[in-house]
Amino acid sequence: MAIDSTTSLKVLICGGGIAGQALAFWLARGGHQVTVVERFPALRATGAQVDLRGQGIDAIERMGLLEVVRSNLVDEAGVSFVDARGKARGTIMANTSGQGRQTLTSEYEIMRGDLVRLLHDATSGDVNYVFGKSVDRFQQDADRVLAHFSDGTSGEFDLLVGADGQGSRIRRAILPYGSPDPYWPVGIHMAYWFIPRIASDGNIRDTYHAPRGRMIMRRSHNPAETQVYFVLRETSEEASAIHREPVERQKQFWTDKFRDAGWQTERFLDGMETTEGFYSQEALQVRTDTWSKDRVVLVGDAAHCASPYSGMGVSGALVGAYILAGEINRRPHDLPGALATYDSTLRPFVDEIQATVKPRLLRLGMPTHQLGIDAFHALTTLACSLHIPELVARRSKEDRGGAWPLPEYPELADATRSPGQ
Repeated sequence: MAIDSTTSLKVLICGGGIAGQALAFWLARGGHQVTVVERFPALRATGAQVDLRGQGIDAIERMGLLEVVRSNLVDEAGVSFVDARGKARGTIMANTSGQGRQTLTSEYEIMRGDLVRLLHDATSGDVNYVFGKSVDRFQQDADRVLAHFSDGTSGEFDLLVGADGQGSRIRRAILPYGSPDPYWPVGIHMAYWFIPRIASDGNIRDTYHAPRGRMIMRRSHNPAETQVYFVLRETSEEASAIHREPVERQKQFWTDKFRDAGWQTERFLDGMETTEGFYSQEALQVRTDTWSKDRVVLVGDAAHCASPYSGMGVSGALVGAYILAGEINRRPHDLPGALATYDSTLRPFVDEIQATVKPRLLRLGMPTHQLGIDAFHALTTLACSLHIPELVARRSKEDRGGAWPLPEYPELADATRSPGQ
C-alpha cells in the first residue's frame, strides 16, 4: 500500500543508470515524488553485456520484471578458452539447471542498454526524468536539501540520492575531509568496443590469453554485432592515467599493447578504428565507510562498486536500491534512521561481494609467460573434460552473494502495481 501524503517525500536522484532507475521504481510505487536528473542528453541505453546473479535475480523478480528480462536475454551458452589457432581448450557451459550457482556465464546475460531501457519503461509514467542536467552542488539543513543544477536552476528536496556511478561527484561532496581514497584497484585494465559479426562468431564467449598478462574476449550479442574486450594486467601509472585521456590516445595505448598478441587481434584492432562505441577503464572497487550524510545518500557504484570481476555489480546495484527504498518506505518520517539501517543492512552483503575479488587469483588467470598459459590451458582442458566446473556450480548452495538473504519489505509488497491501482 502506498504511504499517505503526509509522509510522501520529494526525492532527487542524480544518475539515470541501473541503480538510479531501480530506486526510482521502488520509491515512486511507494507514493514518493521522484525526479531523476541525468547529465547525458538522452537515456544512456548503451554499454556492454552484464548479468544477474544470486540476490540480483531475486530483486528483479520482486520488481515483477523477471519475465521481461528473460525476453531480452543474450544467447550466450558458455565460455571457451582458446589457443592462438582459435581451438577451444576447454568450455564451461552456463548452469541452466535452476540449482546451485551461476558459472562464468550467467543464465541471465543481458545488454546493459536493454536493462536500462526496460527499467525506464517500468518507471517513465511515474517518475520525472530530466536529461542533459546534473547537480553541480547542494546545501542541506535539518529539513531539506537545496540542489543547484548545471543549467543555473535550483530546487528543494527532502532527499538527494547519488546514483552517479564509480566516479560519483555526490560522494566526493559528502566524504569527510581527509578521508582515504575510496578507490581500491585490482591491477587490471580493460577496454571494450563493438565490431561487425562474422560467421565464425558463435554463441560461446571465446577467451584468449597472450603473454605479458594480456587477455582477449569475444562475445556476440545479436546477429550483426560482436563485442571485443581487451584486458591487461598492469600496475603502471601510464595504464591508470590513460582512461582520462582523449579516446584516440586511449585507442593508441591499447593498439601498442596488443598489436602482437595473435589470434584475431588484427581483426579486432581494425574494428576498433571504426567503432562508434569505445570504452576504457581500470578495474576498481569503491570502498568507503560513508554512504550517507544527513539528507544525502549514495546507491549503487557510487557507494560500493564491486568491480567487473565480482560478477555482482548490476546485482549489487539492484539489491542496494531495493533495500534503500525499503528502509525509506518503512520510516519516511525518520530519514536518519532509515539511512542508518540501509547501511547496516546492506553492508554485510557488499562486504561479501567485494571480498570475492581476489587480485592474486585474478593474476594467476592472466599469466605473463607462455609457459603459464600452457599450464592454464592444460588444467582447463582436464577440468572441463571431467565436467568439474558444471558439477561444482550445480552442487553449490550459494551464488556469489553468499547466504545473505534479501530482506522482506511488506511496505514494498504492492510495488508491481502502479500508484493509481
